Amino acid sequence: MNYGTGLRPSIAAVMMAIAAWPAFSAETQTTNDNSAPVAEAVLPDVSVEASTEAENRYQPLTTKTAAKIEAELRDIPQTVNVIPEALFQDQGARSLNDVLRNVPGVGFSNGDGQRDQVTIRGFSAIADQFIDGVRDDALYFRELANIEQVEVLKGPASVLYGRGSSGGLINRITKKPTDKAFTDVTTTVGSWNMKRVELDTNQPLGEAVSFRLNAALEDSDSFRDQGFTERNFIAPSLQFDISEKTKLLLQVESLEDKRVTDFGVPAINGRPVNVDPSTYYGSSDARHDDYTESDVLSGAATLEHEFDNGWKLKNTFRAYDYDLNRNNTVVQSVKTNTLTVSRRHSFIDRQEHGYFNQTDLSTNVDWLGMKHALLFGMELGYQDKDAQSGDFSPFPPDVSLFDPQPFNNLGTTRTAAVRTSSLSQTAGFYVQDLVTLSPEWKALVGVRHDRFDQITDNLISGARLSRTDNEYSPRAGLVYQPTPWASLYASYTKSFQPSQETFALAANNTEIAPEETTNYEVGTKLDFLGGNLSTMISLFRLERTEIKSTDPVTNRVIPVGEQRTDGLELSVSGRPAHGWDVTAGYAFLDAEITDSPSRMNVPISPTGANIKVALEGNTPSLTPRHSANLWVTRRFDNGFGIGGGMVLMGEQYASPSNVVKLSGYARADMTAFYETKKYEVRLLVNNIFDREYFVSAHGGVDIDNTPGAPRNAQLSLKLKF
Repeated sequence: MNYGTGLRPSIAAVMMAIAAWPAFSAETQTTNDNSAPVAEAVLPDVSVEASTEAENRYQPLTTKTAAKIEAELRDIPQTVNVIPEALFQDQGARSLNDVLRNVPGVGFSNGDGQRDQVTIRGFSAIADQFIDGVRDDALYFRELANIEQVEVLKGPASVLYGRGSSGGLINRITKKPTDKAFTDVTTTVGSWNMKRVELDTNQPLGEAVSFRLNAALEDSDSFRDQGFTERNFIAPSLQFDISEKTKLLLQVESLEDKRVTDFGVPAINGRPVNVDPSTYYGSSDARHDDYTESDVLSGAATLEHEFDNGWKLKNTFRAYDYDLNRNNTVVQSVKTNTLTVSRRHSFIDRQEHGYFNQTDLSTNVDWLGMKHALLFGMELGYQDKDAQSGDFSPFPPDVSLFDPQPFNNLGTTRTAAVRTSSLSQTAGFYVQDLVTLSPEWKALVGVRHDRFDQITDNLISGARLSRTDNEYSPRAGLVYQPTPWASLYASYTKSFQPSQETFALAANNTEIAPEETTNYEVGTKLDFLGGNLSTMISLFRLERTEIKSTDPVTNRVIPVGEQRTDGLELSVSGRPAHGWDVTAGYAFLDAEITDSPSRMNVPISPTGANIKVALEGNTPSLTPRHSANLWVTRRFDNGFGIGGGMVLMGEQYASPSNVVKLSGYARADMTAFYETKKYEVRLLVNNIFDREYFVSAHGGVDIDNTPGAPRNAQLSLKLKF
């Protein structure tokens, strides 16, 4: 079933909006004298309340992710980091990784040069991506043009979202049509020939319909030789106010992205090789040989209805179609005798389509002398994923480790070594209660049951593999609020990770039950300065058990691996004084692979042959022990403003082997801007001290390490109509 054919033409047809025009009446009154009647406008009473959330640009007070209903952050017994659009626009963010710099406890992977990929609290979150609470696990680089907020829910979240989420999940909240007409056009130019244009326009089409359109075009080169990015994105949305209690929202997203498939640089002597950050080990014609092209089309329909008895129904249906064409030249091994690297030229093709349907029924009731915010939900999902991968032959020749010369005479014979077709179906049912036990005590409890069916067909051998998992995911938390400005909490959450969470079933994992992750957490959420400054502090233990490991004797995958992270996280956000906005965070992660018989292949040796390295006792990859972030903005009353901040990352390992270590770094960025009602001008300088550092690695191997960008600048002009 191909959703691309049906959805793509509908982009032009999707219009929407929500319009509500306040009415006022005029009465004709007669004065006491003999003068003519005077018409006076009689306006209804207006109540104006100050809003801390509206005033404080970096301090969101509620979350839509943690409970699937809008709830105050102080009522949630779990860590939730919320990054509003105002913050990542001040920082000039153009990617999801740019946004997630504001979240403590997050590490960054280069994602094979084709996708957003991070670790959260020491665990990969490759498939833990959501949009408006609906799973979005295709492997691509996401767009921010239609995003108003990013929320990161820390720890397991299977109770509401199903499989995955060991360390946490990432939920993007989209911009919706409103009842106000406006148009914003932003043009940005920057280093390495970067050019980007964004459009955000909203138009009421009547009293009950509103239309919004977000779009972006980007074309840029890179500090990396052969690096480039070409993107175009369009996201129309249409909202209907069918009645006072019924709304229908229709949304479409279309994204085309083409860029170099960049795996970074290899390593030697336990560190990434010391070469110029621009050094590229692939083809000299990457636009032809080493590119990734992603095409993602999705559509969503959300119906909300409020019944007369106070019950609320929300149903969201989201379908998507995803195509990936990836080609790359990668380092295969490092030969320390000759100081050369061997390379391979390979490809991966993926085609996916699927849908998810979520139905939530919620209400607020008084029962047994307590207030209950009840949620009952059901999720049905279907995903069909086809993939093939292999190599071009002959392989490229070896090149110098320190001075790889350009080479474009790559092999053209393409041979697929793997061809699979995988089908997964989900049926999940959940219930949740946010209960007020007393004015000081609240509890959040819930449970979900998932049936997850998986089938993989090997299109080369003809073999079929299948598996069905039935899993329960519980959640329990208690909140104590002795004052309006303090919340203390303790919580327990659990999730599961099946074999075919992201990729295909294989013969060596089909019989293995899902891995399980458990999180124990205590913390406090405190408000200061009359509520203008919010802080969160959490202590947690996160354990993942039954991790699939390879027995070195039998070469069979067995469920004996265990990984544990003990951690401390702190964050602060708000407006400590007039004109000042601040956000900051710190994470201490003590992570360890506590049990594993596996020995990992490391292709760094005198001849380039693999050496075996034991994993037990090692630190998980891309998990710095210390990390921190800070951003401060000062807005003056005359429209001018300045801002700046730092990202600090401690040492981290490129892979679980712990053979290659990335050095810690501190990077500083600054911005200056001028804002009026009609336009905004902003200058941003990243890495102002021009530090050399490595921002990420592959996470699964030791020879794909990504340098951070040297000092760079971007200038943007935003026009508001």
